[in-house]
Amino acid sequence: MPRFPKILPALLLSLGLGGCLQPMYGGLAGNNLRSDLAAIKVEPIPDRIGHYLANELVFALNGSGSEVTPKYRLVISVTEKVQTPLVDTISGRATAANVIVDANYKLIPSGATEPITEGTAFVAASYDRTSQRFANLRAARDAEIRAAKALSDQIHTRLASYLSGRT
Repeated sequence: MPRFPKILPALLLSLGLGGCLQPMYGGLAGNNLRSDLAAIKVEPIPDRIGHYLANELVFALNGSGSEVTPKYRLVISVTEKVQTPLVDTISGRATAANVIVDANYKLIPSGATEPITEGTAFVAASYDRTSQRFANLRAARDAEIRAAKALSDQIHTRLASYLSGRT
């Protein structure tokens, strides 16, 4: 019984704070959030990684495939670099590589020029390199696809968080 007095304040505090949290997609705000996310038009992003990222974002924001009148434009610029942290001392060839991608995004209301929110998402995806050229190209492309999916998740979550706070 001596533990009960120590636990009681923690239980009372947790009960008091339990009503302060609201699910992002819960209740009526969830329906507004889904429609706001679906109304984001993803502007074309250059390069192959931009193509992968744009496809992932379009699916994440409006996976229904229905046409929605855009309320916002999402403008993204992507920079990609490859680092080779491991090099075989005998052959002098890289045995692994990292694809590092930065995506600067801006959410702009339709008909406006100033962004209402902006930020930078960052991801690194690693892959193994071998002496086979085609295998290296395919592994690098797979790393780009994984990086695009991770960036899409980050940007989608940040946009959902921002838009849910506005309603």
